Formats: sequence, C-alpha cells, structure tokens
Amino acid sequence: MTKQKKMIEKIKKLMYEPEKIRNIGICAHIDHGKTTLSDNLLAGAGLISKELAGEQLAMDGKNDEKQKGITIDAANASMIQKYNCEEYLINLIDTPGHVDFGGDVTRAMRAVDGAVVVVCAVDGIKPQTETVLRQALKENVKPVLFINKVDRLISELKFDDEQIKQRFVKIFSDVNRLINNMSPENHNWQVDFADGSVAFGSAYHNWAINIPTMFKTGIKFKDIIKYYINGNIDVLADILPLHDVLLNMVVEHLPSADAAQTYRVPKIWNGNIQSKEGQTMLDTSSDGPLAAMITNVTGSEYSGLVATCRVYGGCLKRGDEVYLAGSKLKARIQQAGIFIGAKTIDTEIVPAGNIAYVTGIKQATAGETLCAPDNIIEEFEPIDHIFQPVVTIAVKAKNTKDLPRLIGVLRLVAKEDPTIKVDINDTTGEQLISGMGELHLEIIMERIRNDKNLEILTSKPIVVYKESIKGSAGPVEGKSPNRHNRFYLEVEILDESIADALGRGDLKQGRIKSKETSHRLIELGMDKTQARRIWDIHNRCMFINMTRGIQYLDEVKELLLEGFEEALRHGPLASEELTGLKFKLVDAKLHEDSVHRGPSQILPAIKKAVYGAVMLADPCLEEPIQKVLISAPVEYIGACSREIRNRRGIMTSQEVFGEVSEMEFEVPIAEMFGFAGDIRSATGGKGLFSTEMKGFKTLPAHLQKYIVYEIRQRKGLSREPYTAEHYLG
Repeated sequence: MTKQKKMIEKIKKLMYEPEKIRNIGICAHIDHGKTTLSDNLLAGAGLISKELAGEQLAMDGKNDEKQKGITIDAANASMIQKYNCEEYLINLIDTPGHVDFGGDVTRAMRAVDGAVVVVCAVDGIKPQTETVLRQALKENVKPVLFINKVDRLISELKFDDEQIKQRFVKIFSDVNRLINNMSPENHNWQVDFADGSVAFGSAYHNWAINIPTMFKTGIKFKDIIKYYINGNIDVLADILPLHDVLLNMVVEHLPSADAAQTYRVPKIWNGNIQSKEGQTMLDTSSDGPLAAMITNVTGSEYSGLVATCRVYGGCLKRGDEVYLAGSKLKARIQQAGIFIGAKTIDTEIVPAGNIAYVTGIKQATAGETLCAPDNIIEEFEPIDHIFQPVVTIAVKAKNTKDLPRLIGVLRLVAKEDPTIKVDINDTTGEQLISGMGELHLEIIMERIRNDKNLEILTSKPIVVYKESIKGSAGPVEGKSPNRHNRFYLEVEILDESIADALGRGDLKQGRIKSKETSHRLIELGMDKTQARRIWDIHNRCMFINMTRGIQYLDEVKELLLEGFEEALRHGPLASEELTGLKFKLVDAKLHEDSVHRGPSQILPAIKKAVYGAVMLADPCLEEPIQKVLISAPVEYIGACSREIRNRRGIMTSQEVFGEVSEMEFEVPIAEMFGFAGDIRSATGGKGLFSTEMKGFKTLPAHLQKYIVYEIRQRKGLSREPYTAEHYLG
C-alpha cells in the first residue's frame, strides 16, 4: 500500500474522532508565503515531492493563479500529523492574500476553527494582515503566528541574532496588539513566544523553529545564521522540518473540532441551542440530525457544482436527500468526501467536525444551511463579508446567440463568489458585474473567456458609488396611490460609532428578532428608546418604529420593511444604494379595510417617504476610498507623493526604515485605475504597493453634479433627479 493510500485509510478513521481533528486556515497578506508554506505541509504529508515543495505551489490549481503568481481561490487539503505518539487529522484551507479576493478568506474562516497567520519577517504587518486577523477573530477562529522569510533577514539584510530577535519582538507585539483589540469576549487568544504558539522560519527553504524546539534541539539563532553562511540550508531543513514544527504547533495550540464547536456554534447558529439539533452540534455528534453549512462553491456548467461544507452535526452521506433551509429546496448528494490537495476522495460519509466536499446540489450557494428533510433546522448566521463591491463592468456576449449561455454563466459565477454582484438584464443583453476591484473583475472575465469558452465584450471599469445625506429632514409624508394610507418618516445620518460597527461587521444586519442587537446599540451610545424599537437594519441603514398605538401597523409591517429595503437598493439621486442613514417612522394612517392596504398601496407609499425625505436632507454621493501602502527607496518619496496627489489622494502616515520609506495614503478608487504601471514608472520599478478597502467618503462638492449626471446617463435615467415634491406631492 502506498503512503498516500495509507494516509487515506487513517483519515477515514480519524474523521470519527473530533477531538483529534484540527480545521485550520493559512492566511496572510499577499506574497508573505502562504502557498509556499502549504506546499511544505503537503510535502511533509507525502502528497507532493519534497524537492518541489516551495516551488510547485500545488494549492494554486488554476492556470491564472500559476501565471499571475497569486492565490485567487481558497484551496483545501487533508493530512495526518503524528504528535506525542498520537495521530491527528489536519483539514487545511489555503486562502488568498490579495485584498480583491478577501471574500474567500471570510468564507474559509466560517469552515475552520484555527488560523495560522503568516507574516513576512522583512515586511512585517501589512494592511491585509490586519484584515485577515479581523476576519478570523470575527468568526471566533483562534490564531497562531508563523514569521516567514527569515532567510531574507540573514541573506539580504545581513541581520545578526540580536537584530533578528528585535524584529521578531516588533512583529509579535504588533500581532498581539491587533488580537487584543479584536478578540471575541472571554477569549484571551494572544500568541506567546514561550509556549510555542509563535514559530519562525523559511517556507522557501523548508525549515521552522519555535522556543520549545530550540530547547529540544539546542539550536539558537546564531546557529541558524551559521548554517546559511556555510551553505548548509538543506541540513537545517532536515534538522528542523517545517511541517513538523508548524503542525505540532497547530495540534497543541489550535482547538480540536469538538472543543471549538462548544463556543462557535452558539455564535453562528440561530436556533435553540438546547434543542436536539443544538446539543448534537455542541457535542460534535455524528449520531444526531444533520447540520452543515456550505462555505464555498466551485464548478462548471457541465460537470456540476462542488460545494465545500463544514459539518457541525450528524453526517453527510452519499445518496442521502438533504434540505436547503435557505432556498427551501431538496437535493440528493451524489458524492461526499474530503480534499487531498487538488484531488477529492469519496469517503461516502463525512461525520460531524469535518470539512467536506459534496456534489449533486445544483442550487448550492455559499452560506446555505443543509439539514435532513425530516428534521429541518434554523439557518446558520449569514457569512458577513467585510467589504462590498466597488467596481462595475458591463458585459455582453460577442455573439447574440450566446446571450442565454452568458446569463447562465453569470449566475454560476455569482454562486461561486458571493462577493460578485450580478445585475442581469434579459431584455437588452447587457449585464453588469460588480466586484471588489479591478483585478477581481479581470480574473472573472478571463475565466469566462478561457474556462467557460465564451466570447464576451466588456466595458471600462465603473466605480460603484453610494448615496447618503449631509443633513436631516422630516417628518415627510408618503402617500399610497389610493391616498388612504400615509407614512410619516424622519431621516438623519447614522451615528458614526454605529456606522463603523456595521462597517466592521461587529453589528448584525437584518430584521431584528432578538434583544441582543438592541443591547449592543445601547453600548455604542444609541438612545435606549430608539434601540429597542428598531425593526430592520439593511444596507447599513436603520428603520425605527417610533409610533405607538397605530391600528393595523403590525399587519403591514412586512410590506413596510420590504418597501424600505427595496428603496435602499436604488436611491433617488443616481439609483445607487443608500447607506449610513437612520429612518424613523413617527406616525402612520392606515385604511381600516385590508383590501385598501395591500402591496400595491403600501410599497409605493413607504418608498415615496424614503425618497422624499432623502431629497429634502441635502442628498450626496459617497465614493469608495482605498488605503494605499507604498514601500520605496527614500529618494522616491516625492515621486510617490506626486503620483498620489494627482489622484486626489492624501498622505496619512510615513515612516523611514534605513533607506526605505513606508508611506500610507487614502485615495479614491475612481482614481486608482492604471496605478500599478504608473507607480512602477515613478519609482523605476523599485516601489511596492498594497491596498485595502477603507470605506466610503463624501464625494467633493465640485464633482457631485457631474458624477450624478454621468451615472444617470449611463443608466438611461432622466438628466436630473426628481425633486422631493415629485415623491411627496
């Protein structure tokens, strides 16, 4: 029996021992060495050649990933690790580092219980390091730290052992500061040199070490430097194999599946934790009712979808019928199993505590809850992506006959990547796709052309704006078409602390069903009366019912909220989304006969009230802003600053380390197209940059009218927005 077959047999046994399962994600800023690290772990497990570890990039399975040298899709692999004479099952997900593909990181964090945060020893903490840590901690995922590329400190920067230690302490302190600021309540998850939850090494040269390993082997930093000076790097890799050091750290310091589910399930599941289903998940039992969540979807029009699932309770079984709680549909599982690198292994059954793959679920989407048809459960909490789409392109089929197929492909793309927003217009044949950035959309378009073999035409990228207000207004009256129903709304800007909490994902959105949200809002400084009367939070806007004793209001509540949410999707200024607003219903008059207060009356009435209030409150556009971090030799500081100023950007901080300057800027995304080539020219190819989504800021006044007109013209709307009187007359 080959080594790989033996490992598969061991995996099939360990799958039923959740206390010996570690579900982990590898996450980091782009180019800090995640995928090279994953290569080493696969090589240590015997899944790829040791000689190719660090170069094969086995987890980057797509051609575009290999060509561009970046991870685009999260990739899974399962392996065995022996630690203290016991064997453990490691289910690993390698995640992307580029900000445009952060949605994959968010979805992966729902599936795992622990994260190996990789930080480059030279670069230190970067914007995406902070983002992935936030994503992990928000999902109650415990981190450990691996400081990578130590070889560069020795070979390039010529650091001695004291300088190396100082560098490690700086990174360690920065990571712990972030963890301390973002950790969930009741969890002290800071990493520690002494206990071995921090490791150092070189994924490229296949070695790693931590403090416990130093005591065990007697090897110090001085010795490691000597190995490099003497050219004995291969010997170092034999003495300190990276996969052993790292996976031992994972087994010892990251939680087992059963331990993690005791505190993660109550946070991510909406149901009664005392119920049979709730207790099955708390116990990580494979004997109870099925409770699983789809966290990722890949596939094609022809071969079908492959869904990645975390099984929290019960078992996924080949041939079983399952119920999709969100879609309210049934499906039958064709295959169920685990990932071994780029391959899938059909195990027929996947018990609780594991990360599985399943096929046969045509309606699969990320965030869907799977259960048994005869034991339907409450849905899991939605996966809350931190950032929203900010760049749009129009897509057309080159040949008209391909239009139906294009629509099918775009719907598949939206299933595979929920951070993509697709607006399909069956009539005109033009479709709009919104994504996280220019690269994100470029990859999607390339995959449609190459993987789906479909010829398409695309427009230039268009920035996605938001609509907001500068003032306040109300009460304003929104009348139903029959004039028998009237709603009186006030609107104002949402408090900054609450808007920030919604932006970070610290505050849940949706129809309010529990008092938990109210308590959190009161903590954030909101008036108690208002906090307790919120009906809905949608698009980072609030709907608060401040009325009392209005007859029939409860009967039209759902219609009211449906109309409110619909109005937020297309604002009155430029048909962009409304965001960051607080609407208060202060009065209402409703007809006593239900026939006169149906959908055709209530929906237009509340939408008119929303639009009228916004147009009276000094409406404005908000543009997306990126944080841009540039690292360049000090002689190029002026060139970098000029390049940013020409793009309406501002410098927010600057530090000089020796001959290198680290500069941080805030720049409108609308001005960032073509930036990569321009900054390369400005710095003679010596400047490196990275970006992170910062949020939205009010568009400068002198640009407002022009941009509003441009958007309305593109969308085929009238030249000028309607006035408040149009909605309220």
